[in-house]
Amino acid sequence: MAPTTTGPAPKSGRFTRTTTPPAPALAPPAVIPPALEIWAPDPPTWGQRLIPKGVRSAMADLGLWQEPRPLRPSYHLVQVIEVLTRYGWCQSFDFSPTGRMCIRGAQTFLESTGHVTTIDRGKAVNYLQSQLSRQGVNMRFWEWNDLSHNNFQGVEAMISAASDLARKNGD
Repeated sequence: MAPTTTGPAPKSGRFTRTTTPPAPALAPPAVIPPALEIWAPDPPTWGQRLIPKGVRSAMADLGLWQEPRPLRPSYHLVQVIEVLTRYGWCQSFDFSPTGRMCIRGAQTFLESTGHVTTIDRGKAVNYLQSQLSRQGVNMRFWEWNDLSHNNFQGVEAMISAASDLARKNGD
């Protein structure tokens, strides 16, 4: 974009102030997996919990059940943020008595409901650890989550930065 001139024009023609419009903010990825209908899924019902995985797979093959499709690490980390936003973020517990979750609890929830594979969850953990290392923090992410000075906005920013790092690396 071309610079724009602001303020009244001086009589001598000198001292005009030009400004450049701010750069556009980074947008989330343009392509979101179509299989993901709900970013923060509902917990499985008791009926769903009682059906063994083999039976669910057979039902899915017959078209009677739809298993969630696992996400890549970058999308998984975005989904972790959405789960923490929907159910609430907590410290010192993977799952609090009131239903809130920490980062590791949200990842466990998403893995248990089939929204991420164990391998992709491990990759996401590596991106979380890499992002903490970039910030000069040398502790595991769940220990960092429990630090008393942390708040949800800081946790959300760290997970978002890890997701961006994963996206840049093609994950």
